[in-house]
Amino acid sequence: METPVESPSSWGCEHLIDRILIPADVLQRRIAELGAQISRDYAGKDLVLVCVLKGGVMFLTDLMRHITVPHEIDFMAITSYGIGARQSTGVVRILMDLQTNIEGRHVLIVEDIVDSGRTLDHILRLLWTRNPATLRVCALLDKRARREIQVPLDYVGFEIPNVFVFGYGLDLDEKFRNIPFIAVLKADALEE
Repeated sequence: METPVESPSSWGCEHLIDRILIPADVLQRRIAELGAQISRDYAGKDLVLVCVLKGGVMFLTDLMRHITVPHEIDFMAITSYGIGARQSTGVVRILMDLQTNIEGRHVLIVEDIVDSGRTLDHILRLLWTRNPATLRVCALLDKRARREIQVPLDYVGFEIPNVFVFGYGLDLDEKFRNIPFIAVLKADALEE
């Protein structure tokens, strides 16, 4: 039986959802596991978490609650999507850069989803020029079927099929980021 928080009707999006791909409790359990692993791997290190906006905010917030080593956070806003677009344009633009000096520090990029790999490749190439001690990636979702550029993913929450997903930070036309689960968009909704 669905709990109210898991019910699409509670969020006003039931007409858009084909199915719930990852329920909230499964998400939270996996995020706790990732946080524990990151805590072990970065024990005694100067850690900076770099969240890729906007989609990574919910993931970062929950993940950092499970990271027990002291760390800083910073944000980057990068896009390869046009306004209202559901497909990448392939052109990566930086909208907001880091405020933190990462030279000599251990940097972990926190990303909501990696599909083509173009955006993440751009971020990695840019941040390596700033001489971090290490540069690794934690992605909540890995959509390998769409990969055009191979990028290293050090921590992965879930590998997902080639479907359009939204919720838990991922948007549908800038809406529904607040849904606590990850849903698959109905095929006919893609055409709307």
